[in-house]
Amino acid sequence: MSINREELQNNPLHGLKLEDMVKELVDHYGWDILDTAMRFNCFHTNPSVASSVKYLRKSEWAREKLEAFYLSRFKRMPRPTEEEKQMPPRMRTFANGIEPKQPMELTVDSILASQAKAASAFKARKAQERRSSPSRSRR
Repeated sequence: MSINREELQNNPLHGLKLEDMVKELVDHYGWDILDTAMRFNCFHTNPSVASSVKYLRKSEWAREKLEAFYLSRFKRMPRPTEEEKQMPPRMRTFANGIEPKQPMELTVDSILASQAKAASAFKARKAQERRSSPSRSRR
């Protein structure tokens, strides 16, 4: 997939400093919601923007998870394609004319319910896979 410079500039993460992103998210959602959604210790134990940024700079997987949250929940951009899921969120492109929407309203309870629903669906898929795979001989 070639990256069109104009499309990349339409990504809300383009040019956004990590510190500014964390501040925006904290100002809108607060530490409790970020902690519940992300499950990062830097959002749980004595959270601060500085300590969170320090951790996120060192942990690429955590930074990418937060950036994906920012795009999907805070800016409500379209879901990534399977191909785009393989790329860091900062490298994803959006066609011109796609504008961010109002942030999704989240509560700790709504996040916990969503996580429980996802876990249940995952368990059901795994159980179905076990039932449909050929049985193995036991020794």
